[in-house]
Amino acid sequence: MSCHSSSRFLRRFVASTSPWTPRPPLPRSSSPSSWPPFSGATGRAIPCSESGDADVIVVGAGVAGAALAYTLGKDGRRVHVIERDLTEPDRIVGELLQPAGYMKLIELDLHDCVEEIDAQRLIGYALFNDGKGIQLRYPLEKFHSDVAGRSFHNGRFVQKMREKASSLPNVQLVQGTVVSLLKDNGSVKGVRYKTKSGEELNDFAPLTIVCDGCFSNLRRALCSPKVHVSSCSVGFVLENCQLPYPNHAHVIIAYPSPVAFYPISSTEVRCMVDVPGQKVPSVVSGEMADYLKTVVAPQIPQEMCDPFIEAVDKGNIRTMPNWSMPAAPLPTPGAFLMGDAFNMRHPLTGGGMTIALSDIVILRNLLKPLGSLHDSSSLCKCLEPFYTQRKDSMLIWGVCYIAFPIIRAEGVRQMFFPVSVPAYYRAAQRAR
Repeated sequence: MSCHSSSRFLRRFVASTSPWTPRPPLPRSSSPSSWPPFSGATGRAIPCSESGDADVIVVGAGVAGAALAYTLGKDGRRVHVIERDLTEPDRIVGELLQPAGYMKLIELDLHDCVEEIDAQRLIGYALFNDGKGIQLRYPLEKFHSDVAGRSFHNGRFVQKMREKASSLPNVQLVQGTVVSLLKDNGSVKGVRYKTKSGEELNDFAPLTIVCDGCFSNLRRALCSPKVHVSSCSVGFVLENCQLPYPNHAHVIIAYPSPVAFYPISSTEVRCMVDVPGQKVPSVVSGEMADYLKTVVAPQIPQEMCDPFIEAVDKGNIRTMPNWSMPAAPLPTPGAFLMGDAFNMRHPLTGGGMTIALSDIVILRNLLKPLGSLHDSSSLCKCLEPFYTQRKDSMLIWGVCYIAFPIIRAEGVRQMFFPVSVPAYYRAAQRAR
């Protein structure tokens, strides 16, 4: 595919899915050219003005926050982003983007953020059980050849989006830790945050959107969280490992829980082992390494087993709780929750970033008719359909691009469903 044909496709895709014209930046009390540039490389804190000249405050600049800041900024909104740490993140999750998520990047004009970071193209999954394997491709026959999944280093992807957001003159990225929401008569008017030097400042805007991730310290003020921890993800990197099926994520249906492999660069493969229970073997004592080599390794296909053991022996094993949390918002005038601060699912689905990007598209389209966000009653009314629209969107993306290639593949039901798929998927298949 030539660069010209790819560019034509992207323009047509955006035109067909995003029939809107960005508003010119609204006038502001201080010139956008006076705003300091993004300084993510140094993590230098840049204080926000306390004059309330922003339209939107975004708390957090991860995948959801950075993408949201660029999207609203491109639409002419004046956006202040407050992020705890502007240096490149180093995470073991948020590394696999489904094809639907990539299409949302195109719609948001963020598809170039997966370029020049050694991101790997994914066209499907490979499932293994009891030594048997099956290849499942995403159902993308009707889409342009550029549409596929992508896998990458999370930190590289996030930094690219932060840089793109900060390239807009009406978007300001600030390093600081938000300590509280500022309220007046039940409405959120802004935030109080602490800079790296310890100075506490206030920032004001008619709309505050909290995207500070799974460890959010503002979540309880805006929703009724019911967080469930069912297991723990154990992650490490395999170097120079050739996966049996190139350009595929690999899932091994192991006992007592699945193991996933997917490339995050041209030379690295991420391994994620799901360890059930809230209390897992200790990494420090070596119990985790023993567990991986004695319980998990014997179930790994031979072509991946040796690199698996080598990576375990090298160490650098990291763990993270697998949280699930249904969306349970408490409608609060002037504030909104998005991303993992709002709704979480098991990382093995690979759907978190796709859902977050889809939510951003919905929010952007809902805010589009409002020239000003200062009319709180109009703002609340405008945002009311969000929760209904996102449920419909989650169902479409989940069935078509996450569960669909698994539940529709010939022979997969007999091979994998008894141990790997929830009962409601099996019931749906019997009804077909």
